[in-house]
Amino acid sequence: MLQHLRPALVLLVLFTVLTGLIYPLAVTGIAQIAMPYQANGSLVEKDGVVVGSALIGQWFKSDRYFHPRPSATTDTDPNDSTKTIDAPYNAANSSGSNLGPTSQKLVDRVKGGVAAWQAMAGPGPVPADAVTTSASGLDPHVSPQTALAQVGAVAKARGLSEDKVRALVDAAIEAPFLGLIGEPRVNVLELNLALDQLKSS
Repeated sequence: MLQHLRPALVLLVLFTVLTGLIYPLAVTGIAQIAMPYQANGSLVEKDGVVVGSALIGQWFKSDRYFHPRPSATTDTDPNDSTKTIDAPYNAANSSGSNLGPTSQKLVDRVKGGVAAWQAMAGPGPVPADAVTTSASGLDPHVSPQTALAQVGAVAKARGLSEDKVRALVDAAIEAPFLGLIGEPRVNVLELNLALDQLKSS
């Protein structure tokens, strides 16, 4: 029995060290050298202070900022731990709503989103990502159409010309990766930080 147990224990220890220590440390070291910004979470700073990540959206409620797409993330109800409450962009609880197309709650939420959107942007077509959530609930991007449709409201709230704000959005549009993968998009956090700089300039 010992002759079978010893090699099994040796292999267990060996692969624990290899896959549990050496491999993760090597990958982490290579990542820190090759792409430290991404390896450390793509953190975004303002005046030397970390204000978020380029990979995780944030909830902007003020009319003075561009709004992200809706988020279906939740948190524990502080009054009843057996229930949950809406907590948009809760990074500790990434999730979609799991509501199906026949869900009345989903229909009501989208209808409410459309009404709020049209009150802000005016009548006309509503971009899909302006009223629907992403699968993670943490998507940091919106489509260029969603960002551009908010230009008038943001410019008015800040007392800026629409042309100036529109130029800021145009500059913030990210092209598809390698020109092929994904869709054009705008990172809302980075756009809002640029907007704050525009205000002070």
